[in-house]
Amino acid sequence: MKADPAVQRALLDLAEIDAELSRATHRRRTLPELAEIAAAETALQARTDDQVSVRTALDDLDREVKRQEKEIDAVRAREDRDRSLLAKGGLPSKQLSELEHELETLQRRQNALEDDLLELMEQREAAEANTQHATVALEKAQEALADAQRRRDAVFADLESIEAKRAAERAALTPKFPEPLLALYDRVRQHRGIGAGLLKHRRCGACQLEIDRSAMARISAAAADDVVTCDECGAILVRTAESGL
Repeated sequence: MKADPAVQRALLDLAEIDAELSRATHRRRTLPELAEIAAAETALQARTDDQVSVRTALDDLDREVKRQEKEIDAVRAREDRDRSLLAKGGLPSKQLSELEHELETLQRRQNALEDDLLELMEQREAAEANTQHATVALEKAQEALADAQRRRDAVFADLESIEAKRAAERAALTPKFPEPLLALYDRVRQHRGIGAGLLKHRRCGACQLEIDRSAMARISAAAADDVVTCDECGAILVRTAESGL
């Protein structure tokens, strides 16, 4: 294959563009913020589950407190009714005895219910504190995720700018190459990562390996418009005054 030496030298510009595009793609895949986001999402889910759990426990205690308060109110209402009957007087001794016994029972019941309510209120206070702590932890997890996402988006915006600029440069440059030369370059690049490199001091600029004497002799004997490739990596070797031929 033959190509004008100036066109071959332009392959180095194309290789530089493609190298930067490859670096941008690699950075997009390996961005540290991506791992941070994954970890932050896991932490956020855990904090969300924690908040749901403590919120549910608090709601259960609230319902139990209300039930207990209603029961205490019912006992007090019954006690008030019995005391009202006693205050009216004129009750038969048997009924009077029954009312007094019932009042004693109601008082014991009320005391027990109030003790239970006090314990429930203490449990509720602890549950409310747990809920507040869970809410703070959830907010911190949300902030950590949002921060990592903002940093990722900022890097992605920079990468998109670089990629757009380089893609435009590539689109403007590729029409300058003969189709067979560009096809060879793209084929090598897809398989090896780099399609062309500068031959400099017997070293391939694509794979960075030193070229042996026999290969150098072949390259030296080639015409200026011959397209030569590296025996090691297959990249097109671009010859300039730095090649030492």
